[in-house]
Amino acid sequence: FAQKDVFQLKDLEKIAPKEKGITSMSVKEILQSLVDDGMVDTDRIGTSNYFWAFPSKALHARKRKLEELESQFAESSQKKEALQKSIEKSKTGREDTAERAALLEELATLRQKKEQLKAEIDKYRECDPDVVEEMRKS
Repeated sequence: FAQKDVFQLKDLEKIAPKEKGITSMSVKEILQSLVDDGMVDTDRIGTSNYFWAFPSKALHARKRKLEELESQFAESSQKKEALQKSIEKSKTGREDTAERAALLEELATLRQKKEQLKAEIDKYRECDPDVVEEMRKS
């Protein structure tokens, strides 16, 4: 960003150790990592590869990311409000009253009785005439 210029790999391998204290052996790896992250642009012109990064591109990338995050935030806020309204709407008619509590208790009792009856039916299933007849046929 500081020099606002275009460089070749050879130039960067000379400049980086002097100005930034990066060993010349690791410049290529670091540069490739920056290219992969989209922080540095590269282009092949003829037989040479040129690398550059201008401050305006970074600014535009940050603005674009900020706009994207703001739109996601707005969308999430709307979704949250819709869910809150849905919760309030579903709560109406489900207030805790004595009648409701009694009905819930009766429901639990009936479900438990249903499970007991199912277990009893399974216990006597082998004595069922239809099942015995099927066993004889097979």
